[in-house]
Amino acid sequence: MAEYAEERPMLADGPPMGFLKEKGYSKLQDATVEDEFHPDWRLKCIMATIGLLNFVVAVDATSVSVALPTISTDLGGTATEAFWAGTSFLVASCVVQPVFSLSSDIFGRKIILMFAVTAFTVGSILAAIAKGWTVLLLGRSIQGVGGGGLLTLTEILIADLIPLRERGKWFSIKSGSQAFGTVTGPLIGGAFTQTSSWRWIFWFNVPFTGIGLVLIPIFLKLDRAPVSILKELAKVDYVGSVISVASLTSFLIPMTWGGVMYSWTSWHTLVPLIVGLLGMVGFAVYEAYVPKKPLIPIVIFSNVTICISYFGTFLHGLVLWSIVYYLPLYYEGVLAYNPVISGLAVFPECLTIAPVAVITGFAVSKVGDYRWALWTGWPIVVLGVGILYMLGPDTSVPKWIFLNIPAGIGCGMLYPSVQLAVQASANPDFITMVVTMTPFFRTLGQAVGVAIGGVVFQNRIKKQFNEQPGLGATADKYASDASSLVEFIKTLPSGGTERTTIVSLYSKSLGTVWLVMCGIAGLGMLTSFLVKKYSLDQQLESKQGLRGSRADLEPLRERSDSEDGRERDMEMDGGEVVSELTPVMLTH
Repeated sequence: MAEYAEERPMLADGPPMGFLKEKGYSKLQDATVEDEFHPDWRLKCIMATIGLLNFVVAVDATSVSVALPTISTDLGGTATEAFWAGTSFLVASCVVQPVFSLSSDIFGRKIILMFAVTAFTVGSILAAIAKGWTVLLLGRSIQGVGGGGLLTLTEILIADLIPLRERGKWFSIKSGSQAFGTVTGPLIGGAFTQTSSWRWIFWFNVPFTGIGLVLIPIFLKLDRAPVSILKELAKVDYVGSVISVASLTSFLIPMTWGGVMYSWTSWHTLVPLIVGLLGMVGFAVYEAYVPKKPLIPIVIFSNVTICISYFGTFLHGLVLWSIVYYLPLYYEGVLAYNPVISGLAVFPECLTIAPVAVITGFAVSKVGDYRWALWTGWPIVVLGVGILYMLGPDTSVPKWIFLNIPAGIGCGMLYPSVQLAVQASANPDFITMVVTMTPFFRTLGQAVGVAIGGVVFQNRIKKQFNEQPGLGATADKYASDASSLVEFIKTLPSGGTERTTIVSLYSKSLGTVWLVMCGIAGLGMLTSFLVKKYSLDQQLESKQGLRGSRADLEPLRERSDSEDGRERDMEMDGGEVVSELTPVMLTH
């Protein structure tokens, strides 16, 4: 019978976890292990590798948008095909994440991570060599599958290999890499498009993924215990997986094309959107009552802190992606910068988000509390997004640099803090899917953020066009979406009355987008105060560990005060609320 090995965590120079459970050790001080976590060189190499891969995935997600007009001209495509070149990656990346989580439990983390890196590499090569839209869209979709898998496996591996108290430091590296890639993507895409070829946007990925394909098999060696793969496959929630992928796809596609390809009132948008929403409701009901081993256990949402943190992650992705998407359009459409300079103009975010994410992660690990970062980060995001309203046609360079800094600081603080809030409050039995849902909700927020920004912009610009003499007749044509209007503005004579008027209207419409995002960030700020404190001094409990590693987790003492949040309340079968203390568990 075909078998796979389920990774079994071990205590350094000590008994396996099962032995400790049998002996009744349920508290940290009951076990005799050393008092420190010592990451060895292999663990550092693994974390550096997946940080590099996260950077590349983030760059790819944001670099293509600035090249779409050039790609469309080169391949002779329609506006619809150009739209899908940017959207297919995001949709594929989002819908596959829960499936990758399930697959990694069955086949092991390493093989699924290698599959994800391979898929991203193959997709990049296909997109780079594409001579037509069919191959390009296929490549972008395969890239999205690989990118979604990379994001998922990164979260899972950090949760598997790093103790919770130390996790903030390592999450900060991952978050910093991802944030840096997100904000530098437009610069890289614009630079390749203007100086060489848009194809280099995709070739750029291959050396980095090649490094990953070489280093992952070398350093990621996991201890595994034999388990029947056929028995595990028999438990898979196939129906739930199909419903999940289908309903998410049906929901995300109209969210991305609404107001661009079709109006929001068109049946092309409303029908799949409604079907997707109904499908997600049906999926939740199905998962709650039918499968013995559901794809996404509904029980994980019975913890208030987890739900609030997921909501915060969703809003974080929504607001950040709106900034990344619409700020370059401000620089191109209002200040008339070229794509490369527009990419450089996002450096105030680049030089704040990534460093602040790293510093925050280390600080959270040091003080043992994540709430201060949430309660500080969200107000700064509210302030930072709100003051973007002050950006206008006459804004000087020093002024727009200063106005962009607060949003970068706030978003950077939220990257590691929302992740740790989720994981500190999670039941260890469901940790794999719990950590998977964090990048899932962030990706979902990214798609919704661009859609909300688009609706706000279109409604505002169309209203302003109709109020201007001579522009009302062109409102429907040129107010369809923000990026199309930028291209129209570029065709108008510089300094002309028409261009000056439209630029002013464009700037005011973007200002409305910032105000809406400010309100959404305010919602994130208010809900963050509902997040409870859970101790970060918990043992590492995972399904795998590094073979032969000396990375030891020490038992850090439980705190006696109730605010510590050591106990997790989780609704179990029959509605009984139980308090679970994490048993001693150590990756070895």
